[in-house]
Amino acid sequence: MTYPNTFIFMDFPSDDPTASAKFYEEVFGWEIEPRPKDVFHRIVPGQNFQLDDGSQGPTGNLHMGIFNVANARPHPDPEGVEPRQLSQGGHSVRVWILVSDDDSADDMLAKAVDLGATELWQHHYFGEFNGFSNAFKDPWGNTLVLWTKGGDDVQIPEGYTVE
Repeated sequence: MTYPNTFIFMDFPSDDPTASAKFYEEVFGWEIEPRPKDVFHRIVPGQNFQLDDGSQGPTGNLHMGIFNVANARPHPDPEGVEPRQLSQGGHSVRVWILVSDDDSADDMLAKAVDLGATELWQHHYFGEFNGFSNAFKDPWGNTLVLWTKGGDDVQIPEGYTVE
């Protein structure tokens, strides 16, 4: 059997990578590396995936990036490729973030909104995958879903929507 194709990276489009980097640092506490500054920034969420006992496993978290829509690199043409602006309207990239047990999806959502994001929903339980979610659209139009595990004995708080 051959080895399957593997997802290795995902980029957020932005027309201001430096501002996007600051936004994600403040909302999630992520380390952002400008590589090169204002053109592309690498998001390094930090640490490895946790094992069931809470210790770090051998698998590192996936890295992400922020690219400048004015000149999306890499590209063979030094001027980049069209289009050179953010997508307007409709759905965008949707990224799911597993909220750490020592953090709060409500706090992250509030911080994101304070920094210019638009709340899409909060306090929703999705039974198919046994998890709770809040979601927002960042100032550049990307959708982030904040996911919290439901656990073995799910208790759905009053006021949550359920599907």
